[in-house]
Amino acid sequence: MSARTRGETPHPPIAPADRGLTAEKQRILTHGTPSVTKGISDAIVIKAENVFFLSNDEGSVPLAPGHGLGLFYHDCRFLRGYELRLAGQEPTVLAQSADGGTSVFQLANPDLRLGRDRLIPRETVDIRWTRVLHAGTPALHDTLAFRNLGLERITLPISFAFDAQFEDLFAVRGLFRERLGHVRRPTWHGRTLRLSYDGKDRCRRSVRIVFSRMPTRARQSASSASFAIALPPRRDVTLCIVLTLGEHFTQPNGKSRRANGRHLRATAPARDLAREPRTSVTTDSMRLNAVLARSCADLRMLRSSIDGKEYFAAGVPWFATLFGRDAAITAIEMLAYEPRIAEQTARLLAFYQAHQMSEWRDEQPGKILHSIRVGEMARLHLIPHTPYYGSVDATPLFLILVGRHAAWTGDLTLFHELLPNIELALGWMADGADSDDDGYIDYASTSAHGLINQGWKDSGDAIVTARGRLATPPIALVEVQGYTYLARALMADLYERAGDATRAALLRAQARDLRARFERDFWIASLGCYALALEAGQRPLSVITSNAGQALWTGIVTSPRARRVASRLMAPDMFSGWGIRTLSTKARRYNPVAYHLGTVWPHDNALIATGFRRYGLDREARRVFAGLVRAAAHFPSFRLPEVFAGFSTDEFTTPVRYPVACHPQAWASGSVPYLLIGLLGLEPDAFAGHLRVVRPVLPDGVSRLELHDLPVGRARISLGFRRTTNGRVEVEPLSTHGRIELIIEASRGA
Repeated sequence: MSARTRGETPHPPIAPADRGLTAEKQRILTHGTPSVTKGISDAIVIKAENVFFLSNDEGSVPLAPGHGLGLFYHDCRFLRGYELRLAGQEPTVLAQSADGGTSVFQLANPDLRLGRDRLIPRETVDIRWTRVLHAGTPALHDTLAFRNLGLERITLPISFAFDAQFEDLFAVRGLFRERLGHVRRPTWHGRTLRLSYDGKDRCRRSVRIVFSRMPTRARQSASSASFAIALPPRRDVTLCIVLTLGEHFTQPNGKSRRANGRHLRATAPARDLAREPRTSVTTDSMRLNAVLARSCADLRMLRSSIDGKEYFAAGVPWFATLFGRDAAITAIEMLAYEPRIAEQTARLLAFYQAHQMSEWRDEQPGKILHSIRVGEMARLHLIPHTPYYGSVDATPLFLILVGRHAAWTGDLTLFHELLPNIELALGWMADGADSDDDGYIDYASTSAHGLINQGWKDSGDAIVTARGRLATPPIALVEVQGYTYLARALMADLYERAGDATRAALLRAQARDLRARFERDFWIASLGCYALALEAGQRPLSVITSNAGQALWTGIVTSPRARRVASRLMAPDMFSGWGIRTLSTKARRYNPVAYHLGTVWPHDNALIATGFRRYGLDREARRVFAGLVRAAAHFPSFRLPEVFAGFSTDEFTTPVRYPVACHPQAWASGSVPYLLIGLLGLEPDAFAGHLRVVRPVLPDGVSRLELHDLPVGRARISLGFRRTTNGRVEVEPLSTHGRIELIIEASRGA
């Protein structure tokens, strides 16, 4: 990773932006949803590193405004309209598929009347539209293969229309309306159409569109091109279009230079992770196999890199960048499958760790970033994401990632390498994270554009009281206290292994003290559950939410209360049948389609159910797993989205989509693979060369499962699991590579 001087500007210096706050600007980071655009739940999504494309099911992007589709790069929508028409009509959609950076659309013509007496009957022309994204020089390569299935020669009139407004991603989301730069008039040079924009940030962004044949007509004012495609019978004719994206920055001296996208530059990873052995799972359930395959494919798509270090981008389209919380949780979810990405993610998070104070960016020394943006608004300092640090939980999650990575790898190299960062993070948790000196990590934004809420439920209306009032900062979330407890416990183990028994003892004492105070201050006996949070004045928010379930994941909860929490979360007002809701249906602010006030989040459920397993609540964990897998089967291509609505299985026979949910989304994609590892009871101790299999449980509908090439330290092991007639699960080692001891604890009956 290249060195970075603290406070250096990633691009040429610009004039300070006007920070006057209009009503629209105030919505940028305090919204209740990720976007106010039209729904994108049916979008066909492809991605290659930092460039991604969303289209409708026919491969086009509507010219009408107000949607979230288009071609995106570096937090900018370069192209917001791209329509194909056949004699002025939409093509008929037969099928489509998408995988990684490639999509294929199978289209046909509708009835096309050309003049008074010329008809091309429907489905006479077969059209295969193949689309491939390229990341190096960001580009979209489209190939349209036309085939005349008739017996007579025909001439097919086709046209393309484009619209490029070069909106910042925050503007696409409908959270910012002001026009910042100037869109230039389109220009044609032979077969090439050029669309460009002069940004207020001194960056000229452009789309160069090159056709493989000369248009019969090119309308410069409308950025459109028409062709008359001559199609002999039973023959193929191909048209290729290459759309290349460009960024050129103007220096203060007037000179221009090509952008390198410094903070999000796509470069070759330090190691070719794709060639390393990867954990794989096969079962006798076709549904589960399909869900796992889609999860892994989506995570491959979301792999991104900064200066050669890979991480999982949070989600397409709204969060396709480095988010501290999301990257850490997804890396934890995938530790049993791809531990190298966890290692590289930890290094990236450490690299962007805060070393100074900044109210504008909610920055304090030791904090791990919330997210980073590199678009026009970030460069103009209209938003504080350069990077932004308004996350109360990314810092303990960073430490948990380092601790879990060590357990799987049996290696202290990463711990020693990041020790200064670990000390900074622990120091922030001990001194800087408690604004009111009550002993709990809390948050209260200091930034004019900062997030009101800074836990994982970070929409502006997410944290509420029993009466429905918005909570008053500082706010100490229940799950964040658990993250802190687990982070200190894991770091204590690593310090002890590294020979620092004094530091280890101090961290364990801090964890024990936190746990005792947590049980005293957060438990609400009348609810049979923990408070959502403590707001200003240490007032508990006595409302039932999923947050308490994540506390189980961390181990801060005492065993007797864990069963009561699980029982409460699996009651009908919380468990929809598809998953555990974010907020009880009995709560005053419940809304099944509000971002964090009643919806179901797959990653939330995966962490909660893994917490159930920690306390021996196997039946409850299986129910959550079954609900997620059933839900995934109802979404296109078995893809679990970021979030879906909180309606129950009694209300609708399929899960109801959340209209603007990211898909794919990293921690949603990691949910089923991660929870499966939890159900199987796999607990590594690579330092001792052990893999424990604790009370293995097979998911509903699965009788046989094989896990291949699971990495534990430097060894790899393959295991077979089989359900017996009495409901128990037998475990059989299939193969091992390297030295590893398998320790199996008997499973319970079903």
